[in-house]
Amino acid sequence: AAASSMVGMMAMRTWIEPVVASSQVASAFYDTALLLVVKNYYNQTNGTASSHAPEDAQQKAVSNFYIIYNLVLGLSPLVSAYGLSKLGDRIHRKIPICFPLLGYLGSKTLLLLLILLSWPIEVMYGAAALNGLMGGFTTLWAGIMALGSLGSSESRRSLRFIIIELVYGLAGFVGSMASGYLFVGFSDHYREGTVLVCCSIACYAFCLLYSILVLTVPKPGASCPAKAKSAEEVDSQLPAHTGAAAATGSSQPSGGSSSSLITPSKLIIILLFVAAILYDLAVVGAMNILPLFLLREPLSWNAVEIGHGNAAGYVIFITSFLGVFVFSRCLSDITMIMIGVVSFSIGILIMAFVQWTFLFYIARAVMLFALIPLPTIRSMLSKHVEGSSYGKVFVLLQLSLVIAGVVTSTVYNKIYQNTLNWYSSFCFILSFLVGCLSLLPLSFVAIKQRSTTGSLQILTE
Repeated sequence: AAASSMVGMMAMRTWIEPVVASSQVASAFYDTALLLVVKNYYNQTNGTASSHAPEDAQQKAVSNFYIIYNLVLGLSPLVSAYGLSKLGDRIHRKIPICFPLLGYLGSKTLLLLLILLSWPIEVMYGAAALNGLMGGFTTLWAGIMALGSLGSSESRRSLRFIIIELVYGLAGFVGSMASGYLFVGFSDHYREGTVLVCCSIACYAFCLLYSILVLTVPKPGASCPAKAKSAEEVDSQLPAHTGAAAATGSSQPSGGSSSSLITPSKLIIILLFVAAILYDLAVVGAMNILPLFLLREPLSWNAVEIGHGNAAGYVIFITSFLGVFVFSRCLSDITMIMIGVVSFSIGILIMAFVQWTFLFYIARAVMLFALIPLPTIRSMLSKHVEGSSYGKVFVLLQLSLVIAGVVTSTVYNKIYQNTLNWYSSFCFILSFLVGCLSLLPLSFVAIKQRSTTGSLQILTE
């Protein structure tokens, strides 16, 4: 009994979920605090200037701030992310987790000092740079996904990834629900946002201590299926990323030429990267504009309503988890991805016509499977690379998403500014079109897999 409890304790120490949960609560607190601090700052700045449209002036000022902030936050990890992930693959898996958490602590402390000492809002550009140079979310999430891959088998990896995303979403839900009340509730006694940012810093401190003192790296044995090992024995000269080509065509005989095995694997990896980038463009562009859209007419939400709206977005993590839990029993990964893309695209199209609060929640409800595509794409990619390359592949994907996201954020913010007085929901229609476009490479993957298996196995596995 003592031995089994000891094994259980050791297994629990491999759980990355406490880091995911605590860091996401911290992020939810910080995001709400930053948005409302920036809004209040430009309210005071624009209050002294005469303007025929003070709300539009504030919207443009906040939008311009986030253009620069997101550029710095997105591009600064390019300096360090790949190096940290490579160190994680070669030296220790904790490196791409602990370094970003240190950066988070430093950058959130700068926001606290900005509130307490009334520093100019431009200080947050430096905070974003500090966060990014320490790896940022790009490196942290790649490190988390690498640990998740090591601790799971191929057959259960999609479910493992969506469980991590579920924990992420539930924590975000709790953080978003609490953030509006914390911001408003303590604003009479303290400078607005102080308590919220302090709670965020405390959560990140817990993450760092847990990662250093408690977390252990899971044994990689579970993530090395026998068929991948046998494929290596048959042809040890194949490049690393082809070792799991059997994930898409395990019924093929192994006697084919090297090029016939390499090409499908490489092609599928490229198509999955393209699909992930296109889908992320659609999501990031829409989600960057959504907070600004909620602050102005016709909705004009306050801090509590924004917290509720963000919480409704996080419910998607639960519904997407349930979707993968059910669909993975009867559908293939590629089919689940397509269901998720369609779910988001229709939901964001409805969002383009939101005039009342209830319609916003209907649009969110239609997006119930919108989270399925990216973790499932990561799962498919992990089946085409070896365990020793998980960190590099995941960070390359994350960097691709970040670079595309930075460009998208800038373009969408400018489009939003130019369509503000004409049709402020135009960006949502654009996201709908880009989301539909991501179905093209996914269709090619489905066709490629069907031709490889030579049956309808692609639909049902």
